[in-house]
Amino acid sequence: MRAIILAGGRGSRLAPFTTVIPKPLLPVGETPILEIIIRQLAEAGFDHITLALGYMSTYFHTFIRQHRSLRWLAKIDFVEEEKPTGTAGSLASIRGLDNTFLVMNGDLLTNLDYRALVRHHHEQEAWLTIGKHRKDVKIDLGVIETDAAGHVVNYIEKPVLSYGVSMGVYVYEPEALSYIKPGEYLDFPSLVLRLLEAGKKVVTYASDASWLDLGRYEDLQRANEIFQERRREFLPADKHAVA
Repeated sequence: MRAIILAGGRGSRLAPFTTVIPKPLLPVGETPILEIIIRQLAEAGFDHITLALGYMSTYFHTFIRQHRSLRWLAKIDFVEEEKPTGTAGSLASIRGLDNTFLVMNGDLLTNLDYRALVRHHHEQEAWLTIGKHRKDVKIDLGVIETDAAGHVVNYIEKPVLSYGVSMGVYVYEPEALSYIKPGEYLDFPSLVLRLLEAGKKVVTYASDASWLDLGRYEDLQRANEIFQERRREFLPADKHAVA
């Protein structure tokens, strides 16, 4: 099965680190984020992994060339964009997506069960499945609820609100690509709305797996702590030594 790792973003929220190295190659512990993802996907049965690149693309070529043992785990190739076309639009430039495939962001630390995600996708007979995680957001203020006349009906001190958020991991059927025009800029949320408007089945896969989106410095720090403490949960045993 094939997986696409979206690794073309600039990672501006992690500057100045990302001015000298692309975000997916930043280390968690001593291991680059991208390497963790590749090893996890290979362990889950993905034998063809494509890196969708843009910003600092040459760094990824060098990294994979220097870490030859990763190529023992799966076929790894590259697709590069000169002009960004978005997290969904970039898929239009990738050839050979003729069967169910997985797409994920290249800046995630998670121990999500990818096999279970794909199995759920097939069971639901969906065009698109979105990995979903529960995110608790604390409001550090008193929240006032009123009626239409402005009369207070409730007052909640510093509530914690829970939301279902995208994990940045998706399973596609190739038919969904017909809703992406080559060269068009299209972000993933816009594709979801386009599919829904067309009456196509889009579902979620709820997971309580460990999950961190490494978009901010605090997230990267937390990921380092978690990975050091629970490394075995994220990196399954690998028969091949990493170069």
